[in-house]
Amino acid sequence: MELDFLWLILAIFLGTYVVLFGFLIKLNEWYYVSFMLSPEKRRSLPPGDMGWPLIGNMFSFLRAFKSTNPDSFIFNLVHRYGRTGIYKSHLFGSPSVIICTPETCRRVLMDTEQFALGYPASTKHLTGKKSFHSISVAEHRRLRKLTTSSITGHEALAMYIEYIQDIVITSLDEWARRDKPIEFLTEIRKIAFKVINHIFLGSDSDSILESVEKYYTDLIYGLKSSAINIPGFAFHRALKARKKLLKILQTELDERRAMRKSDDRQKAKKGMIDLMMEVEDENGTKLEDEDIKDLLLMFLLAGHESTSHAAMWTILYLHLHPEMLQKAKEEQEEIMKRRPSTHKGLTLFEIKQMEYLAKVIDETLRRTNLSFSNFREARIDVTIKGYTIPKGWKVLVWNRGVHMDPVNYRDPNQYDPSRWEKHVAKPGAFIPFGGGPRICPGADLAKLEISIFLHCFLLNYKLERLNPGCRIVYLPIPKPSDNCIAKVIKLR
Repeated sequence: MELDFLWLILAIFLGTYVVLFGFLIKLNEWYYVSFMLSPEKRRSLPPGDMGWPLIGNMFSFLRAFKSTNPDSFIFNLVHRYGRTGIYKSHLFGSPSVIICTPETCRRVLMDTEQFALGYPASTKHLTGKKSFHSISVAEHRRLRKLTTSSITGHEALAMYIEYIQDIVITSLDEWARRDKPIEFLTEIRKIAFKVINHIFLGSDSDSILESVEKYYTDLIYGLKSSAINIPGFAFHRALKARKKLLKILQTELDERRAMRKSDDRQKAKKGMIDLMMEVEDENGTKLEDEDIKDLLLMFLLAGHESTSHAAMWTILYLHLHPEMLQKAKEEQEEIMKRRPSTHKGLTLFEIKQMEYLAKVIDETLRRTNLSFSNFREARIDVTIKGYTIPKGWKVLVWNRGVHMDPVNYRDPNQYDPSRWEKHVAKPGAFIPFGGGPRICPGADLAKLEISIFLHCFLLNYKLERLNPGCRIVYLPIPKPSDNCIAKVIKLR
């Protein structure tokens, strides 16, 4: 009797849960689709669902990205609604449309008239009003032209090759001499941060490096979090980190102005910060300090995170595939053999000869997916593939959905640099740095740094991980949960 009663209670509980679950899902769907949109728009929406009230589909997203298979999120949509390549959803606090085919991705990324930037509120708050995540198309063009001339194109970057190589050589030697293991990712981040610090601040100061770097981890973890400014939440910690970073950058601006007024002006190493302080628009108006700090904050953030993670993952993948490691190593040895005895240090010409290494880097970027999505927002009602994207809805260009689709890449889970020997990615099928007018301005710098780091590492070092089977964390950027604790061993 008691057992029957327990089963009855359980059945009632489960029934109530199912009914409540279904009701809430339908309620959210009704609000965003039936209530907010006209009948014509409702009929032409992409397939999908809007999830729960307030939180939308974030539970499904987080469950996938905290598992061992983050791509299960997009593959579940494909399984449930077919290979339409476009799905409605509710993510990061907004009704959204996810797109994941090369054709649709390219169209959205190229079209700045119909699609504006659509990053989450947390990203806009933390990167500032003048960051590339928030400004208009016209302002973006002007500031991009101003601020990226020194980091766009290998020819412009050639002046930094010797500086980068010196930092890498010194760092690798120091790591190899340590008695204790290092956090490989953390140490590579320090190299990348020194480079971007040198370019934009014109400074090699370790004090600036240490004071700024320690706040960036909190900032990164808050970028795509829920914008909840309550202690204990990632966004709250990130806001505190932003305030401290802005204070440090303001001190740097004040010191630059003081040097300009004194006899020490010629002693200071000039960086992009000095150009930002001097430039004027067509009306003779200079950038405000707040604008300069927002731009610097963005560049210092983006300029070392992607580079360091990509360099680490490339080393890890190569060590998992000894035949690829050997091939990459032999290419670097051939470059050294061809180098005249009177010449020291890498040149731009030698870097351009690293054909296999370039394929290795591209495969790492495809396989790792450092950014799972690019964020846009429909300025007007837009029709794609017969489906309507309503004005104001977010559009998520799902990088992972493109890079890990077997239609675009055979055996996408396999790490295979040789796929790039005969494979020419169709437009929109390879988007690790985004695409269109807003493509990441630091893409060339990132690839240059990675190439130099790999050149030095492959010739003289190997990696021994202490926890090779440790869990992978996929948010906000894929990385080993232990930051890759390892020993760097110098080869004989």
